[in-house]
Amino acid sequence: MPNQQASLDLMFQALADPTRRGMIERLTCGPASVSELAQPLAMSLPAVVQHLQMLESAGLIASEKVGRVRTCRLEPDALQAAERWLSERRALWVQRFDNLAGFLAATPEDEPEGDPP
Repeated sequence: MPNQQASLDLMFQALADPTRRGMIERLTCGPASVSELAQPLAMSLPAVVQHLQMLESAGLIASEKVGRVRTCRLEPDALQAAERWLSERRALWVQRFDNLAGFLAATPEDEPEGDPP
């Protein structure tokens, strides 16, 4: 479990940055070279590479180098752990809200009116 938690931490840390989320969004359209990913960004190529390294260390993307061109591709299965974690939290809160709704429905509405203490 601690290893899974560290993996989730790294994934959420990688996704916390809007630049990296933009790169992920671009890669949903298909593989892209580092140069293609860097083109719309107002930053140096080494800064882009650092962002890509973060995404790769989180397991969100994979890259391969052919000749002088490094191509990145999305690893869609990597998000399953985060999706599972979020689904578990969602189910917990849905249950809690259902319990609250049941409690409120069972609370008598006709409580005696009086001056508050």
